[in-house]
Amino acid sequence: MLLPATKIDLHRAQKNLLRVVASFEFTKGVFVLLIGLSAILLVHKDAWLIAESLLALFHVNTDRRIAEDFLDFADRLTDARLWAAAQFAFAYSALRFAEAYGLWKERTWAEWLAFVSGTLFLPIEIRGLMRGITILRSTVFVANIGIVLYMLFLLQSQRKRRRACQPIAPESLDQSGNQGGE
Repeated sequence: MLLPATKIDLHRAQKNLLRVVASFEFTKGVFVLLIGLSAILLVHKDAWLIAESLLALFHVNTDRRIAEDFLDFADRLTDARLWAAAQFAFAYSALRFAEAYGLWKERTWAEWLAFVSGTLFLPIEIRGLMRGITILRSTVFVANIGIVLYMLFLLQSQRKRRRACQPIAPESLDQSGNQGGE
């Protein structure tokens, strides 16, 4: 059995870790929201010309493969695709903001949301790693695994706490109010 001071310190550490995860989810929401706003700003614009200007601004040689891929991607953009990307980005960022709020306020539904959404993204992240290991992909993968495992830990510990606090079922009591078999 933990001492009361240890329980308080453990709760405080869990709360702080939940807030770190909430901040991470909020940051992801802001990042994707900015991508969605950028997509809207590109509607009715020449995306290829903008892409070429960005490459020139960052002094990227247009003969490099990544630059060619970037220009090809910009050339394939249509207004319909941009609107669809913006809608997806806004929905995704709303989900991340809701998750961040719930985790910050220590809500169980947000822990479930973080666990399920994190688990659903793991195959996508593994596929990305199979295409090539980069520091960004590796960091996102490790952070996501850590979040999923931490949410699983929290959900299991809450389940154990609820089981320990369950009242005794009325049918298990005899006429005198004592547990049967005593």
